[in-house]
Amino acid sequence: MGYQCVSELNNIQDYLQGATLVAFDFETAPLLQYRSDPKASLDPHRACIVGISLSVEAGSAIYIPLQHFDGSNADPAIVIPYLREALWMNSSVTKVAHNLAFEAQFLYALGIVLQPPCYDTIAAAQLTLKSDYEFRGLSDSGLKTLVPKLLHVDLPSFGEVTEGRFFDELLSRDPETIRYACADSDFALQLYHRFNAWFETFIPAHRTLVEQIESPTAVFCGLMKYNGLLMDRPRMICKQVECMDHLVELREQIRNLIGDVDIGANAGTKAFKDYLFKDLGLPILKTTEKNADAADDQVMVMLAQWCADHRPELVPLFELVQDYRKWSKLKNTYVDGYLKHISDATGRIHPDLLPLATATGRFASRNANMQNCPRKTHDPVGIRSFIVAPEGHVLVSCDFSQIELRVGAFYCRDARMLETYRTGGDIHAQTTSVIFSIPYAQAVDKNAPDYKERRTIAKNVNFGVFYGLFPTGLQRTLRFKAGLNPSLTECESIIANLKAGYPKLAKWQEQEKRTAASTQYTQTHLGRRRYLPGIRSQDWGRKSFAERRALNTPIQGTAADILKLALGRLLAGLPERPWLKPLLQIHDELVFELPAYRLDEAVAFIRACMEQQPFSGFDVPIVAEASYGTDFGHMAEIERSDV
Repeated sequence: MGYQCVSELNNIQDYLQGATLVAFDFETAPLLQYRSDPKASLDPHRACIVGISLSVEAGSAIYIPLQHFDGSNADPAIVIPYLREALWMNSSVTKVAHNLAFEAQFLYALGIVLQPPCYDTIAAAQLTLKSDYEFRGLSDSGLKTLVPKLLHVDLPSFGEVTEGRFFDELLSRDPETIRYACADSDFALQLYHRFNAWFETFIPAHRTLVEQIESPTAVFCGLMKYNGLLMDRPRMICKQVECMDHLVELREQIRNLIGDVDIGANAGTKAFKDYLFKDLGLPILKTTEKNADAADDQVMVMLAQWCADHRPELVPLFELVQDYRKWSKLKNTYVDGYLKHISDATGRIHPDLLPLATATGRFASRNANMQNCPRKTHDPVGIRSFIVAPEGHVLVSCDFSQIELRVGAFYCRDARMLETYRTGGDIHAQTTSVIFSIPYAQAVDKNAPDYKERRTIAKNVNFGVFYGLFPTGLQRTLRFKAGLNPSLTECESIIANLKAGYPKLAKWQEQEKRTAASTQYTQTHLGRRRYLPGIRSQDWGRKSFAERRALNTPIQGTAADILKLALGRLLAGLPERPWLKPLLQIHDELVFELPAYRLDEAVAFIRACMEQQPFSGFDVPIVAEASYGTDFGHMAEIERSDV
């Protein structure tokens, strides 16, 4: 192996001379006050970069020690500024790393926002197939997993090399130290070439996704994780007590109705189900996949409706149970759960944002899952108000308005849909007009008869129609999400009217299903592929499920790609706006923290990045709605005239 340890700037310059493709990797170790926690090595708030490895060709790499205890280090004050300009901010060099979000965090801690072109081999891994129809997941994409499998080289584990020590305790010029550090950048570079060869042979569009979308997104995820969300811990503890008191009160009220039946923490125990279905003799309205009696939230609603007609004396029980479950979830998932994830070093939650955790390319979040933070209409506790801005700062949220519906209009090319968006019309009013055969003027009139109910139905139809909504599905959605109770015949009529009013919609849906059945996959406009092996199945349920995916993926996935393209534009503007801190991505929404006096400037910049035409040919206007506040639970809308 051509691996060596270098500490002089001129040697680093010689190695990088003329290189336009460079892989890099960081070795890290906890700061002294955090040595008791081995995981602190992964946290840039509690750790430092011990050394940097660089590779410009296969089998070659250099290791630059910066913080080893043996003292044989390069000078960070010289090396970091040089690499900042020569590598990380250099638009002429493609930067390759395995898990770019991790490296981006540690660079951001040094005040460096890594700039494209860049390439995340862990993202590339997740866009390659591990079987005929299945893409690699994150758990299949670690360097120590991929290198033996794809490059046929066994790599020693971190534990084998360090033997319980931190990396800064190793001798910087020990051959094993050098080999371990250099291998990470060397094999990242080799995976870069391996994956690109695979893309060229099988799915060329996925290389473009990696280079232009997923790798800049990985960097942006690193910035969001580093910044984290400042939490109002005293308020959370106060609300924790309030939740406990309310749950005790609810449990006592339930006990007064059913006696000493054990309902557990979520009213889902076997004893409680036996009480409902055996002791009370209530009908079993739903079963689980294992054919057991179901008692989920949907069943509680269904039983409440049944009891309203047959056992009205039991309706209060189900109202109490639903309330008990709601408060239990708020306490356990959000209050208790979020408290566990607050960093002692920052007072913030630093969630993992996973941009490739779903088949459509939408984000997921974990540790903690901040994407499922309840909205205030379903939250008497005020969970979102736990997320606050520091003194003198505000939070800003910019949310794509109806992005999936706009993408759907782009795909199906229905003239009425396109005209509505191009003229700034109200798509929900337009759908109200279509499905109820009333004039558009009446559909937008808030004083018109049945305005609220009709608009609620139209909204639910709009958000389900592009995904192959069936009458039974619409009935279920309206019943459990909107509190309405239409008949199946009414739902059939609504869908029939919709297809008649938007004639190109049904035509597009049928064409998408035919194409997917022919190729056995569906894809976004930019070529993000999803395989559908069940679409030719003789089993109606399996085929129908695959067909709904064939309709869902192009729209939801293209919307996800549009948001990720916006992240790349935001990334390019952040170095000159160090005061603008990306915090969180929630579905079609981006959240930032910034000084209050920068509000107008920030909103104008963010909107410009989000509303730009995402790719050639996309001819539907994109709108980003903005709001701001000192906590996430109390955000005021920002009109365009306000900025």
